[in-house]
Amino acid sequence: MNTHTPRLATAADAAAGAVVRLSEASVGDAGIIVEVRAEAHDDHGVSVEELQRRLLEFGFVEGARLEVIHQGAIGRDPIAVRLDDMRVALRRRDAADVLFLLDPR
Repeated sequence: MNTHTPRLATAADAAAGAVVRLSEASVGDAGIIVEVRAEAHDDHGVSVEELQRRLLEFGFVEGARLEVIHQGAIGRDPIAVRLDDMRVALRRRDAADVLFLLDPR
């Protein structure tokens, strides 16, 4: 299992097509999901297995196309994404478990 933790994307990352966590994305960022990996966090309120199941049921699966379309005014939470042909909103802390490949700009 890859233990590398992606960080906040920079303009150079976007140009290069970097892999980033959805929680660190900005409005307008788009790309393809490469991994959904629920990890243990104290603040989710559900088990890791339950969070993983919920993300998959929402459609956060490898190969799905997404675009960040909105973020909340307070703490940039929640985050809204276009996920293939749906719109989904989720907490940024849950979005941290979705890794995606940024489209080059």
